[in-house]
Amino acid sequence: MEFKLISEEKNAIKIEIGNPDDTLLYPLVNELLKNSDVAEARYYAGHPQLDKPALVIKTKKQKPQNALKKAAENLAMEYGEARKLLEKELK
Repeated sequence: MEFKLISEEKNAIKIEIGNPDDTLLYPLVNELLKNSDVAEARYYAGHPQLDKPALVIKTKKQKPQNALKKAAENLAMEYGEARKLLEKELK
């Protein structure tokens, strides 16, 4: 996947996503929405021939980049723990 910041405001960003992977993006949006400071988190797949997929994040106070980073770190930790559990159980 490729990410490109296409618009930035004080409490909002829009990121264009090249070669999107829905198996990552939907959990990322769900993780963002768990953050009480995130007012909105949406992933637009759009029309396959007309639109470029985008992720929109709006926050109440903090920078949206910080919310995105925290959500990504939380997912990495969660998936890392799941991997360890699977490796332990499948030995």
